[in-house]
Amino acid sequence: MVKDTKYYETLGVSPDATEAQLKSAYRKGALKHHPDKNAHSEDAAEKFKDLSHAYEVLSDPQKRQLYDQYGEEGLEQGGMGGGMNAEDLFSQFFGGGGGAFGGMFGGGMREQGPKKVRTIHHVHKVSLEDIYRGKVSKLALQKSVICPKCEGRGGKEGAVRKCSGCDGMGMKTMMRQMGPMIQRFQTVCPDCNGEGEIIRDRDRCKQCNGKKTIIERKVLHVHVDKGVQSGAKIDFAGEGDQMPGVQAGDVQFEIEQKPHPRFQRKRDDLFYQAEVDLLTALAGGRIWIEHLDDRWLSVDILPGEVVKPGEIKVVRGQGMPSYRHHDFGNLYIQFDVKFPERLGRGGIDENGEEIGMSESEIKALESVLPPRMIQNPPPPDAMTEDYPLERVDASREQARAQKAAMDDDEDDMHPGGERVQCASQ
Repeated sequence: MVKDTKYYETLGVSPDATEAQLKSAYRKGALKHHPDKNAHSEDAAEKFKDLSHAYEVLSDPQKRQLYDQYGEEGLEQGGMGGGMNAEDLFSQFFGGGGGAFGGMFGGGMREQGPKKVRTIHHVHKVSLEDIYRGKVSKLALQKSVICPKCEGRGGKEGAVRKCSGCDGMGMKTMMRQMGPMIQRFQTVCPDCNGEGEIIRDRDRCKQCNGKKTIIERKVLHVHVDKGVQSGAKIDFAGEGDQMPGVQAGDVQFEIEQKPHPRFQRKRDDLFYQAEVDLLTALAGGRIWIEHLDDRWLSVDILPGEVVKPGEIKVVRGQGMPSYRHHDFGNLYIQFDVKFPERLGRGGIDENGEEIGMSESEIKALESVLPPRMIQNPPPPDAMTEDYPLERVDASREQARAQKAAMDDDEDDMHPGGERVQCASQ
């Protein structure tokens, strides 16, 4: 999904449009709205600039990636800068230079077009298990390839001829008299509509209809190496879109690691959250961890070792495989100790009240646990009072807070009377 589709809508294409589709859409739009053909239309000039700006962004792989991820704001923050003006882009695209629109703004012209088709970028989402074990993914994509029937000519051999009106440039040099001055400018060749070639309809290739390229489905084998990091890029040179006379583009897959329900990864290390009961935390025991390759790790907590809540311990060499190395990271385990609601078998004291632990149970704990710590004891001569400790009832506390808020509102609605002092005349 792309963040912003404004530029795609301006060109009239979908966000997954190929380089060939972008080029075709821009060519048609630029020819239709060029100021030379719409001298008295301000809307056409604005439309032409919008088309040129949209194509200037989307035809550049880096700018298109920024725009797809972050929109126009991302382009500004990504240092896109001013770029070329609309007529510069138009002249570069059609192979000309020095148009009327460019002359008005003094823009320089670029005579040479791109030598290579833009790179196709894809994000390949991979599970942590596949990164741990390594995997070969078969991924299908659609791309433009040179038509095999006409070999990229667009028509029968000999039927495609260079436009004599523009000498194959797609642009014609014209002159316009402005008062005492004569201005030279370039405009789209009306004979070939900027194509630089002329093909009669009956001679057009039946397979590509004169477009020189067709859409082909290609399956690529993407090797996900063990331990590869999220964000790593895998390139396939020359497997992207093709265009006649231009070097084929590349395909690039970016590895994106999917979130995992049990493990968190940081480089080559794994982090795991283990929940243990109080008895295991104090007296030892065993926990089992299902690893990423279907193994189960048996981890022993030694008796008397005492695992504190939130404590982190490590199992060395059981993390992720190191990318292109032969060692492994570590597995870090953070313990969450679950305390029981109450201890002891319970009972009733001499006053008929329920007790949690019997004397024998208390003495048994006292025999193995460190002695009690008395927190902030009062001085010997201090007066003391005994108070019971209760559990917090969340619903009861919420009702109490709501009642207090209502009482405050009532006090605000019925303020007390003010004293008024009469001044004597």
